[in-house]
Amino acid sequence: MKPLRKIIPIALAILSPLFTSSFHFSSHAGMADGIDPPFLDAGGEWVDSVYESLSRDERIAQLFMVRAYSDKDGTHTESILKLIRKYNIGGLCFFQGGPLRQANLINLYQAEAKTPLLVAQDAEWGPAFRLDSTIAYPRQMTLGALQEEEGIHRMGQEVAEQLRMIGVNMNLAPVMDVNNKSFGEDVTNVSRKGIAYMQGMQDGRLLCVAKHFPGHGDTDKDSHHTLPLIRHTRERLWNTEMHPFREAILQGVTGIMTAHLEVPALDSTPDLASSLSYEIVTGILKEELGYRGLIISDALDMAGADMHQTPGELEALAFQAGNDILLIPTAVGKGISAIKKEIRRGNLTWERVEESCRKILAAKYWTALVHPLKVSGLHERLNDNKYRMTRSGLYQGSLTLLENTDDILPLQRLDTLRIATVAIGDTGPNDFQKYIDLYLPSVHFNISREAPADSYLELLEKLDSFNLVIAGLHNTDIRASGNFGIRENSILFLNRLTSQKPSVVVVFASPYSLAKFEFGDRLKALLMAYEDKELVQGLSAQLIFGGIPARGMLPVSSGNRYKAGDGISAGEALRLRYGLPEEAGIDSRLMYRIDSLVMDAIQVKATPGCQVLAARHGLVFYHKSFGYHTYGRKDTVKWNDLYDVASITKIAATLPVLMQLTQQGRFDVNEKLGKYLPGLDTSDKGELLITDVMTHQAGLTPWIPFYYSTIEPMDADQDLISKRLSSKYPFRLAGHIFLNKNLKYVDGAYAGEYSSQYPIHVAEGLYLNKNYRDSLMHRILNSELKEQKEYMYSDLGYYFLHPIAEKLTGMPLEEYTMEQFYSPLGASYTGFLPLERFPPGQIIPTENDLFFRRQLLRGYVHDPGAAMLGGVAGHAGIFSNANDLAKIMQMYLNGGQYGGLEYIADTIIDRFNTCLHCEEGNRRGIGFDKPEMDYEKEGPTCQCVSPSSFGHSGFTGTLVWADPDTGILYIFLSNKIHPDQDSPKLVEMNVRTKIQQVLHDAIMY
Repeated sequence: MKPLRKIIPIALAILSPLFTSSFHFSSHAGMADGIDPPFLDAGGEWVDSVYESLSRDERIAQLFMVRAYSDKDGTHTESILKLIRKYNIGGLCFFQGGPLRQANLINLYQAEAKTPLLVAQDAEWGPAFRLDSTIAYPRQMTLGALQEEEGIHRMGQEVAEQLRMIGVNMNLAPVMDVNNKSFGEDVTNVSRKGIAYMQGMQDGRLLCVAKHFPGHGDTDKDSHHTLPLIRHTRERLWNTEMHPFREAILQGVTGIMTAHLEVPALDSTPDLASSLSYEIVTGILKEELGYRGLIISDALDMAGADMHQTPGELEALAFQAGNDILLIPTAVGKGISAIKKEIRRGNLTWERVEESCRKILAAKYWTALVHPLKVSGLHERLNDNKYRMTRSGLYQGSLTLLENTDDILPLQRLDTLRIATVAIGDTGPNDFQKYIDLYLPSVHFNISREAPADSYLELLEKLDSFNLVIAGLHNTDIRASGNFGIRENSILFLNRLTSQKPSVVVVFASPYSLAKFEFGDRLKALLMAYEDKELVQGLSAQLIFGGIPARGMLPVSSGNRYKAGDGISAGEALRLRYGLPEEAGIDSRLMYRIDSLVMDAIQVKATPGCQVLAARHGLVFYHKSFGYHTYGRKDTVKWNDLYDVASITKIAATLPVLMQLTQQGRFDVNEKLGKYLPGLDTSDKGELLITDVMTHQAGLTPWIPFYYSTIEPMDADQDLISKRLSSKYPFRLAGHIFLNKNLKYVDGAYAGEYSSQYPIHVAEGLYLNKNYRDSLMHRILNSELKEQKEYMYSDLGYYFLHPIAEKLTGMPLEEYTMEQFYSPLGASYTGFLPLERFPPGQIIPTENDLFFRRQLLRGYVHDPGAAMLGGVAGHAGIFSNANDLAKIMQMYLNGGQYGGLEYIADTIIDRFNTCLHCEEGNRRGIGFDKPEMDYEKEGPTCQCVSPSSFGHSGFTGTLVWADPDTGILYIFLSNKIHPDQDSPKLVEMNVRTKIQQVLHDAIMY
């Protein structure tokens, strides 16, 4: 008989009011004020029917919950099936394995069970406590650092959802011991956190079990291996160890687990485990505290149980004590026989069996699990990003800042810092160091925790040249008996480091480990991170640099220096942070479309590779690198590789300088060019309004091929270019312009090495005669101007804005932008002339230039005009990566602020971001590109962006765009012009705008 399956829909409808409860907490006010566990009155008729259908042996068998695994072979499976078929046992407690394997086994076991099985699992921090391929939430000590309980309540609901997906209807959690592996040492904190977790799970119709009554916290002994002795008085136990359990009972906890402890103050019987004590289980828990829910013994095969008893007698003793469920019995058959024997002896009654059996059946009914379980898509459902988002939020809230001298965190003035990181106990670069590099590239050192003292001394010497050291303590252990996995040399090193160097220390370990250290007076900041996980490492780095604030409080005291409740709040976020799409209100399920668009583009050779970054409201939720540097497919694109961003230089270099000068009152876009460059008075260019130049409405010629003057045909009777493609003119330059294939450099134009006459470095082994710089400007000055002012994109105006910027700042553009913008922003990968700071292998090549520079361009600006200026120009020359450009664009979105510094006033940015000539069909702002709102025209963006959005694109295959209305920031970097610039595929496929459309389609709220 399997009547539960038939009654499920009706049960859900009848019991639905019981399944939702408000999140609340009340102080102890007498046990009569408590709430009964919600399952007690569930399924009366069904419970009666099932109970009457069971034999006496089967009623006793319902008390037994046996050990099960999903990572063992068929022999183990058959042994479980045998117990189910032979005895009709009440439940299973699953241990190690995998979720899909476990779900399939539970389907098998439930199909064979006469009475639906109660399935339990230890899932203190979610299914990952026992299973692979699932999400691990923070441990309870970490949760104890949170200042609020709402996140823990949500975690409980999510754990309930996940466990029910894999057929589990009872979680042997939360741990409500004080200290030890629980939420901390403060009884109120432990109670509040434990009840929040419990209520979340029970709101999800999951039975939960508070453990380990009467309180396992104040001991360093493990009851798996011995019987710990608790010497506290009854008053102390009542007010401290039992306090969280009393509060949980008041709030209707469904189950309580009894511990294997020797507690003389509660039961003086020598060597008797509290789980086997009638005075403790029945006398205190059931009678004095009035608890009516399920009472579960801790595993009876543990050494802490009374192993002086023989198998069967132990189970009978545990049942006599008052436990309802006998967890992990030593022998089912012998246990049933022993209990019947004690009934015959008069030590137990059948009424007692009925009480526990009915309670267990009611609990099964209340959980209302539907079988068979749905196994398709199980992995994806268990790992949904909504669960990851909750996990991330919990870890963020737990990070506890214990020292912050002079408010050093979050770090500011990055341009003043030379940072070294030290990963102690981690021999390779880890996520902590990788995330630090996202904010400020640093020098990284790693050292094994087993390293000898000499190695630590050598490391100290290597750190001498840095003015800040960020040290992380990794590869730790939660066990105090193993010194938390921390070696003596590591302790000595950190003590000495913090005495010699300004230091930030992050402890990825138990907070109790703090007592091991005597930090020196040069310790600037101390961050307790609790767990050494990749996610926690990344979040800790983000906190140091102001990506997220510090909010946690220490849940336990440790040594003389740090007390429970310590914790320094460190402001609001200052810089970009990195997280999940859902944290930014973005649907992660649509992100695969971006991957597909990029991979399709690479497949058809629209570009060899690219970087794509997207952020919203300052949170980077998508940051990926694709493909290779070239079609040779040797070097994969990495996040810190550099791209030639072409015309993005206009808004990443020239524009911020001019906006800053405007704010200082030294530059006015309403003036004419001639005011700042008096030498233009002899030409018609001096009368051009700067606003017209910057909105591309000055009538300037779109483009001048300056380098033509440096090359000539080998045959003097032939032309340099032709308007028709032919065997003699095979190189397409643009449109219907084709270049002669037999060329040579004009005599005297170039030299193979630097000299005072040839100082302009155009490409590798190619230096331009200095006289050509003047010829460039001469050609611009003599170029034709359109009489009618209308939109016509032209780089030529920036040949004037460049010298204006340098004249007014008194510095070369490459130096000023680095000093005033890139270094303070932490945009250290950004700038002109990248080969002066980075190896060639880190720079993505652009065109294989066959006719001008006659080489593959790697690290040299692609734009010919900018190249003839030595790689620094107002319109081109910047190399960068997506992450750095995001910092610049986020600064604009923040109204000119980033990292605690103001670069440009928001009113100035708004002014330059205004479309001055929209009514005339010109979409441009002052320097910024704007979206084309006339959808019959082609524009740089999808039609999804707002009119207030802004950005710029680049000829090399790049785009940056920011939308204040949606908060979305989007970066796309590629080298679509490799191996030659005559490749329209990326544009024809609309890859950049289609990605932008996906980002806007994915907005959830």
